Amino acid sequence: MAYSMKSQCCKLELSLQAQREAPGVVGAQVPEEEATSSFLSPLSQSTPEVVPAGGTPSVPQGACSSPTAITASPVSQSDESSRSQEEEGPSTSQAPPDPESLLTDDVLHKKVAELVQFLSVKYITKEPITMAEMLKNVIKEHEEHFPVIFEKVCECMEVVFGIEVKEVDPPSHSYVLVKMLDLTYDGMLSDDQGMPKTGLLILILGVIFMEGNRAPEEKIWEVLKVMGVFAGKKDFIYGEPRKLITEDLVQENYLVYQQVPNSDPPRYEFLWGPRAHAETSKMKILKFFTKITGSDPTSFPYWYEEALRDERER
Repeated sequence: MAYSMKSQCCKLELSLQAQREAPGVVGAQVPEEEATSSFLSPLSQSTPEVVPAGGTPSVPQGACSSPTAITASPVSQSDESSRSQEEEGPSTSQAPPDPESLLTDDVLHKKVAELVQFLSVKYITKEPITMAEMLKNVIKEHEEHFPVIFEKVCECMEVVFGIEVKEVDPPSHSYVLVKMLDLTYDGMLSDDQGMPKTGLLILILGVIFMEGNRAPEEKIWEVLKVMGVFAGKKDFIYGEPRKLITEDLVQENYLVYQQVPNSDPPRYEFLWGPRAHAETSKMKILKFFTKITGSDPTSFPYWYEEALRDERER
């Protein structure tokens, strides 16, 4: 799935959950025809989800920094229990599966949105989070499905907010939430209101890099449209997108917004700003995008060579 489509799916889940909890909240309304479209960037190769033969979902290596959380899942305990029952012979009566333990799409989306919201609060308060807290406060009766829920939450935190869920203490399954790619900006207001906007910045920097280090303004909006982000339409995560992109990120020196030379009528383009060059790199951006899309930087030799040149010049 394309990066922008993954971001759109995560945003749609969060928006629907927000509307269920507060119908008056301004959400990112994504028209049905756009929800089914896909932005086929050169990096967007669809990667099938891997499900072991036993049917238990597992988190692929690198999906988020939580390999130990998977080993603690009670799924293994239920497997051992069923094996012991098989060894003892068939039972005369077998209890039907608990309906609350079944993970439907609706439940998955609901739990993902709830856990993302829970982690967002922890990011604002700068508090660490443990797997035990997530299970107790959010996952609850769906504990056995924690691995698949947590994998999707980690992905949403990265592609929507630009926030990494980083494991810091494997024995206690403790995590911290940090901005990705060494960027220091999250777009939060001084009073810690709003939501992190680093994910949008990362996406725009990536588009600029892949468009030859300068991206026409119409190209930026073409990509954002797939995510349900439109100029002049308030977004429940990013606020007013045009202001964020053409004013706020420009004032923060992450972007340069300028008229295309000799364009008549005037057209505009985006470039990396000095702060973007100072804090991150083309290689970090390329590695991030290829990780999300399940590929490898070396699979894109043109951009990889340019990223290597950028590293050498630093």
